[in-house]
Amino acid sequence: MAKLRYLKNVITLELDIEKCIGCGRCAEVCPHTVFEIENKKAKIIDYDACMECGACQLNCPTQAIKVKAGVGCVAAVIKGFLTRSEPTCDCSNNNSSCCS
Repeated sequence: MAKLRYLKNVITLELDIEKCIGCGRCAEVCPHTVFEIENKKAKIIDYDACMECGACQLNCPTQAIKVKAGVGCVAAVIKGFLTRSEPTCDCSNNNSSCCS
């Protein structure tokens, strides 16, 4: 099965490295391996794999991670995967309700 990909550069995921204590919870709970721990700090290694589920934010003890959890464009990714086409949710037309 191909790895599901999010739409490029639309993710709301933010990591405040100064708040990170390197506990590794984000890497443990992320279903798409977005994080890894390097030099006792979390690092985003696959930004566009994030599906904005919010598990990392909910499990971060120092609130170093912020993400606008919700469906975002996940429906577009799933439709693209099932139809073997590029995912689209019409973000290109400045549709403000898309991906939010």
